[in-house]
Amino acid sequence: MTVIQGEKSCSNNSEKMKSVDIQKAVKIKHENGDGPTKIYRDLAGVVSLRTIKSWIKMIDNTGAISLSSPPGCSRTARTKANILKVKTRLERKKRISTRKLAAQMKISRRSIQRILKQDLGYFPYKKIKEPRLTELHKTKRVKFANWVLNNYTKDEINWWLFSDEKFFDLDGVYNVQNDRIWAPSRAEADRLGGIHERTKFPGKIMVWLGACSEGFTAPVIFEEGTMNADKYIKDVLPIALRDGTNMLGDRWTYQQDGARPHTHHLSQKWCEDHLPAFIPKDRWPSNSPDLCPLDYSLWNELATTMNWDQITTKSILIKELKQAVKKVSKEKILHSVADFTIRLRQILKTGGDYVR
Repeated sequence: MTVIQGEKSCSNNSEKMKSVDIQKAVKIKHENGDGPTKIYRDLAGVVSLRTIKSWIKMIDNTGAISLSSPPGCSRTARTKANILKVKTRLERKKRISTRKLAAQMKISRRSIQRILKQDLGYFPYKKIKEPRLTELHKTKRVKFANWVLNNYTKDEINWWLFSDEKFFDLDGVYNVQNDRIWAPSRAEADRLGGIHERTKFPGKIMVWLGACSEGFTAPVIFEEGTMNADKYIKDVLPIALRDGTNMLGDRWTYQQDGARPHTHHLSQKWCEDHLPAFIPKDRWPSNSPDLCPLDYSLWNELATTMNWDQITTKSILIKELKQAVKKVSKEKILHSVADFTIRLRQILKTGGDYVR
């Protein structure tokens, strides 16, 4: 018998043979006059002949089968002491791998996993990235939520045009935790697409996009470099005005975050002179991507709609992105915009905390 990292191993047969039902069967057969060999054959070998003889001796001496230890393998790793140690270490240090914990406690990783899941009821959760919010940020978010809810009805928010910019690169979208390939071997997994290749400096583009209850605007794509205030005023704001008016009429509100091209005094002046209404830079709270439908929903919807296997050049990337803008359903966009009001109420309820 081999012991590995504190856990006693035993065969399946030994686990079966010590069950109460089999012990009762052996006792009944012996009392009916069956010998050890016949009992062994009747039970199809699930109990060894040596064990049956030992049990019969117990029956003859005491009238019952009395085992010195309970059936099955004794616990040598998942003891109360070890369970308490695991719990204490996790309370002391929240982030630790099961592999390192097993090494420190000198028991198997599988035992650690059983302690965590079965004995403590713990489950692993991935860390979520979100902006660091100071108390000042939270105060401004609460103030903004109150301002919107007091000055706009739910229907009037449907006449907002939300906007944002995002970089897309040729390497596409990849989640190391969730993208899995099920296969019988590593080689077969690689053949089925289990390798995600990344270039050192992938070609990328910047995309501006507007979203409202009626759908998306035309995307504005910058193939080289980032966007400054001049490009924003010249290339973006006229598209926002044109498409916003076409979709929402003459009375609508333009939203933009606190990026420098947006808050530049010339950009603010252009919005004031040309747009029906807009959210000025002093109103929109910083560090709040959870309040823009594009950030909390629609960028991801676009990315998952694109066929990344075919994207090998910037021109194909741009083509795929423009097609994806047309593919996302109006219902999905409307739902994301409607979620804005719900998020404002959550901010009021939590005192400005980030909304996941």
